[in-house]
Amino acid sequence: MLLSDLLTADRIRVPLRSRDKRSVLRELIGLVAEGPVQADEVLQAVIAREAILSTGIGYGVAVPHGRCDTVPDLRLAAGNSPEPIGFDALDGRPVRLFFLIAGPEALASAHIKALSRITRLVRREPIRHRLIQARDPEEFHRYIVEAEGR
Repeated sequence: MLLSDLLTADRIRVPLRSRDKRSVLRELIGLVAEGPVQADEVLQAVIAREAILSTGIGYGVAVPHGRCDTVPDLRLAAGNSPEPIGFDALDGRPVRLFFLIAGPEALASAHIKALSRITRLVRREPIRHRLIQARDPEEFHRYIVEAEGR
């Protein structure tokens, strides 16, 4: 599984319009959910996961995620923010780069693989920097493709 296959340009928001944690979650969920009922269910799953431990993984990156059986397949959204956003990150730093994962419980293994791939990708500072500086969804997606060696 490649992130660039899961993450299409129509599921990338560059720049994000939101300026706080909950609004960022809603904005990203709006890119993957099919309608307001599904969006609310995904939001509740993501908030429940955030209550366990922040998905602000550090280095200005957050990967909020949740499992929700009303989402039929694994979905990924992403975006960057021109201004740092407080996200209760593990390192205490605000966040500018966001990836959101949503999918059904039956795809838990693929969900974990996607989390792992994102984490490995953003560990590399030059890639993080390029994604944060991306000016539009196509450029963001191109950087993901290049980072995956395609």
